[in-house]
Amino acid sequence: MDDNGQWWRDAVVYQIYPRSFADSDGDGIGDLRGISDRLDRLVDLGVDCIWLSPFYVSPGADAGYDVADYRDVDPMFGTLHDFDTLLAKAHRLGLRVIVDLVPNHTSTAHPWFQEALAAPPGSPERSRFHFRDGRGADGSEPPNNWPSAFFGPAWTRTTDPDGKPGQWYLHMFDSGQPDWNWDNEEVREEFRSILRFWLDRGVDGFRVDCATALVKAPGLPDVPENPDDYDFFAAVRGLDGQDLPPSPGGDQEGVHDIYRDWRSVLDEYGADRILTGEIWLPPRQISRYLRPDEMHQAFNFAYLEAGWSADRVHRVVRATLAAHDEAGAAATWVLSNHDVVRHATRFGFGPDAPRMFGIRATDPQPDTALGLRRARAATLSMLALPGSAYLYQGEELGLPEHTTLNDEARQDPAWRRSGGTQAGRDGCRIPLPWEADRPAAGFSPGGKTWLPQPSAYARLARDRQQETAGSTLEMYRQALGIRKARHLGHGKLDWLSEPADAVVALRNGDLLSVTNMGNVPVGLPPGDVVLRSEPGPDTVLEPDTTAWILSRPTA
Repeated sequence: MDDNGQWWRDAVVYQIYPRSFADSDGDGIGDLRGISDRLDRLVDLGVDCIWLSPFYVSPGADAGYDVADYRDVDPMFGTLHDFDTLLAKAHRLGLRVIVDLVPNHTSTAHPWFQEALAAPPGSPERSRFHFRDGRGADGSEPPNNWPSAFFGPAWTRTTDPDGKPGQWYLHMFDSGQPDWNWDNEEVREEFRSILRFWLDRGVDGFRVDCATALVKAPGLPDVPENPDDYDFFAAVRGLDGQDLPPSPGGDQEGVHDIYRDWRSVLDEYGADRILTGEIWLPPRQISRYLRPDEMHQAFNFAYLEAGWSADRVHRVVRATLAAHDEAGAAATWVLSNHDVVRHATRFGFGPDAPRMFGIRATDPQPDTALGLRRARAATLSMLALPGSAYLYQGEELGLPEHTTLNDEARQDPAWRRSGGTQAGRDGCRIPLPWEADRPAAGFSPGGKTWLPQPSAYARLARDRQQETAGSTLEMYRQALGIRKARHLGHGKLDWLSEPADAVVALRNGDLLSVTNMGNVPVGLPPGDVVLRSEPGPDTVLEPDTTAWILSRPTA
């Protein structure tokens, strides 16, 4: 690879959500052996790296993001031997492997938290977390007004051994996910050890969950009035480049010391191990996490949230490339993941649709044909950009969100904590369809699935799309092949359109990518059309379509 072995700068990374990828033992939950058995499919697709969402020991309060043991595999997924087997096979096949690391919070089942509950206020055990006395005469009010990202207060009161109400503990997510106190040196040393444990096993890096939130503001001050409306984690705004002020629970300056420390640990293992941050900030602020002694990459959520708008895509891409060039880092691009409505569904709504935290059967439903058409076009536009690309499992099949999931089947804590007002993320986590005519669409030999699959998934199964001209799977395979052959990830972007245009047109090397986000057909520049998101003539591009064109050399 180019850039002195910095493989991540142009890598295509495929996110695997283990419980929904492939089940090998018939219990209806995906596992590590199921992943190992299907790795050749990902090689065939053309990706360079896989990212594994959490597979650690966990009670499952938040689908594994509540980690009780950071150094072992939950039995539902297999064993450490299964992990080592998966890792070795991936490396033999030429795939890198990065694993999820969850450093902001742990599980109430973690031994250290259980020790804290048994220890008195002010003890060393409690100092590893954020325990505080409550407010009010009897301490019955939370220590501050912070809201949880999963709705409700970010504090839960404990019960003392004598049965009386005790202190409160902070959890920025579910009550089963107490936040670590990163001012505590024991916590810092514990995570250095966790990093080394997995690096010693041979992983190629870490995706860092909730990367901005580890360090809290001193004194844990209240947020502004109406905390339920307060954007605690600074969701993506500021697309024109303006900065956002740090929140009391995120983007504090002290977090950079942690990542400089971690970078030194990774560098002990060579220059090819990476940190990728989940950072919900505008591009210019993301770049502060990408200084040469901090993270290697960060997710570009501004791009994910740009929607079907030529103006917004222009502004986000330009801001991203400018900020990353200044930091000397490669940009990343992403359209879907395990926390958001799949882009084949998001694009099936109008431009004024509200931001969705899941979709219920009683909610307005998308135009599924339009959503898939735009999703295919957006994918080709994304894969033409320089930098690395992150794909979410199933998007190569054009999978939509499960928008009619029965409420009784929902498991996301956001559904429960919101009192049923927010559908949550279950709809994007449905088990994958592999073989249309087999039980559970080939996901599980026993026909079980931990979340039910919609009927539409059968016709989108991988075996129905394999080697089928025009299928979404074949479009992805072709696009990734062209991307690699023409070194688009290492390319340089030249704009052929302006933000006010209805198209996003750019040149990367000798490849032109043109996406029509308008309502009328547009003419295509001269050249050889090598790939289109929808069939059509070589001279005209219909709305909601992308074409890749190789420019002809001038005489």
